[in-house]
Amino acid sequence: MSEAEFYYTIEKTGTAEFKDRGSKFIAYAFPVETVEDFKQRLEEIKKEHPKATHHCFAYRVGTDKNTFRASDDGEPSGTAGKPILGQIDSNHLTNILIIVVRYFGGTQLGVPGLINAYKTSASLVLQVIPAVQKQVESLYLLQFDYTQMNEVMIIVKKFNCTVIQQELNLFCQLKIGIPKSRLDEAVYHFKEIRNLEIKAV
Repeated sequence: MSEAEFYYTIEKTGTAEFKDRGSKFIAYAFPVETVEDFKQRLEEIKKEHPKATHHCFAYRVGTDKNTFRASDDGEPSGTAGKPILGQIDSNHLTNILIIVVRYFGGTQLGVPGLINAYKTSASLVLQVIPAVQKQVESLYLLQFDYTQMNEVMIIVKKFNCTVIQQELNLFCQLKIGIPKSRLDEAVYHFKEIRNLEIKAV
């Protein structure tokens, strides 16, 4: 199977702690799907730790893994965000955010010490959460008559599609994710259902 049919992410949040010469580093990992999710999580952590010296982070979102950002939040350049992102990437993860909160303990750690502390904190938090393999999906909108619900759901289950949104009235609308590896087959079967409308979104 080609690499593009699957991706790895986390489904749970986790936290881990690391201490070095009095400084305390608390790492948080969150599953995130969008940049908006990331902003919300960062706000929550800043509220939870208003007295922390730094709130450094890195995230990567999207199954193409092209959306990412790393922040040192005032630490020397390249000592925090990059090592955190490095841990995300060496575990081949996406749709994930790691925030490492630092409480300064009075002793300077120096550049190598900081890189090690942020890298270790990120690595520790990833050890407490299992990575999960998910299928890369293409989004489709289905519209059909309520009487055809059963036929539609049989195909949804058969091809392991994810139901994202549903409106069930006399006329139904389903937004689904179809695994890329089975896209052509699934679409073919949906099109076999009389009067069902299917379109990519």
